[in-house]
Amino acid sequence: MYKKSIALFLMLLLLSPLANVQVIEAQERKWQDEIIYFLMVDRFNNGDTSNDYEVNVEDPYAYHGGDFQGIIERLDYLKDMGFTAIWLTPIFDNSEKGYHGYWIQDFYNTEEHFGTIEEFKQLVEEAHKRDIKIILDFVVNHVSPAHPWVKDPEKQNWFHEKKPILGDTPEQLENGWLYDLPDLAQENPEVKEYLVDAAKWWIEETGVDGFRLDTVKHVPQSFWTEFTEEVKSVKDDFYLIGEVWSKDPRFIASYQETGIDGFVDYPLFDHLRNAFANYDQSLEWLFVQWDRNKSLYKDPYLNGNFIDNHDNPRFTQDIVRNHLFPGTRWKLPLTYLYTAPGIPIIYYGTEIAMNGGEDPDNRQMMRFRSDPELIDFITELSEIRRQFPSLRRGDMELLFEEDGLAVFKRTYEDETTVVAINNTSETKTASIDESKLEANHEMQGLLNGEIVRSNENGQFNITLDRETSEIYLLSEETGLNIPFITVLGVIYIGFIGFVLFVWRKGKRRKAS
Repeated sequence: MYKKSIALFLMLLLLSPLANVQVIEAQERKWQDEIIYFLMVDRFNNGDTSNDYEVNVEDPYAYHGGDFQGIIERLDYLKDMGFTAIWLTPIFDNSEKGYHGYWIQDFYNTEEHFGTIEEFKQLVEEAHKRDIKIILDFVVNHVSPAHPWVKDPEKQNWFHEKKPILGDTPEQLENGWLYDLPDLAQENPEVKEYLVDAAKWWIEETGVDGFRLDTVKHVPQSFWTEFTEEVKSVKDDFYLIGEVWSKDPRFIASYQETGIDGFVDYPLFDHLRNAFANYDQSLEWLFVQWDRNKSLYKDPYLNGNFIDNHDNPRFTQDIVRNHLFPGTRWKLPLTYLYTAPGIPIIYYGTEIAMNGGEDPDNRQMMRFRSDPELIDFITELSEIRRQFPSLRRGDMELLFEEDGLAVFKRTYEDETTVVAINNTSETKTASIDESKLEANHEMQGLLNGEIVRSNENGQFNITLDRETSEIYLLSEETGLNIPFITVLGVIYIGFIGFVLFVWRKGKRRKAS
């Protein structure tokens, strides 16, 4: 009976004004609405031990056993956290110890450690059933030194002359051998045709939704222009996100003329690491970077925002080096990534604050048994981002920044959200004039539930504890909702009375 009484209470509660949740009009999903989880296939989850050929988890340069089946088994785990797309490191057949996928030996076969192409198709199918998109890492700049082409006399003109990259001119960047890997000559019509055909084949054969394009600046822009036109002809809304490793946003933006949709934002990455590695650091450069992006990109909302990836020491190492607590510190950049313009890209292990130094230490095997604090926080951020289009599509205006306390607003159509991040070592207050928001309105906290109203001086005073953040929805002032309080009181009193009635009835039965 006690369980039935609880169920009755919950049903009444759902029928009460408490459940009057704002209904968001359904909108066509765009790439800027996605949340990407970036994982290294070999280091995520071992779901099929039958493909563990010479696996050695003690050797950081060897295969560790992650595979397609392992990802399939964790799709619900990713969906529950709110991820809507998965970026996979290259899945093509690689040479010995090419666990990372970037030493390709065959563009038309999957790596045997990961599984068969049929298993990969199953992964794509299962992801799509959960409304999750799949992005493949695609490499056209180089191949493995063990690739059969390298020793084929008839393929010698498929490669540039072996020489290191000694400068940053186009000739050096595009023709030198990166990390001593055989550099493909994309200006050769046969090479270009092969790479384009392979890319189109993977889309047609498996139904993937996008490519992350590796080492974009090491390949001529003329090739990318033809490549993007060809691959986009295969599937509607196919997404291309390029890696142009540079601190100069103008240099990165120059590649958008090729038709690549967006780019992983390395300049923002640097600013995020500098700002959040320690407290009392200014956040102003995050907003300067956004102003730059608006002036440089046709659609800056399609860029990918990240603070961790497979090429850099993990952000947790910065936190630990500064003797700070990862569970607390991680929440600040995560709040920014989920509420700023652009697509959040979360590197596997972020949800458990994985640590790691330079490659390959930053590529350790994922651990799934851990404190759920960050998992819960990411899940909550995902749901808030999903519910409020202004956090995905709105413009951004900085309202306040002082020594690490920042407040900014996002506006889309008639919706306004306000984000506050206190990246300082003490409780801080930001005073925002109601002229920058709206008079007779209040801000409802979506993370902690706090309500902020303007005072008699026309100021919204936002107070945050050290190293905390909040996301507010701006709405008309509600004041005291007497009908709501009355109904809620009746429900609570009725519930308590019902429980007492059941308890007394049970006591009489025992007595008889």
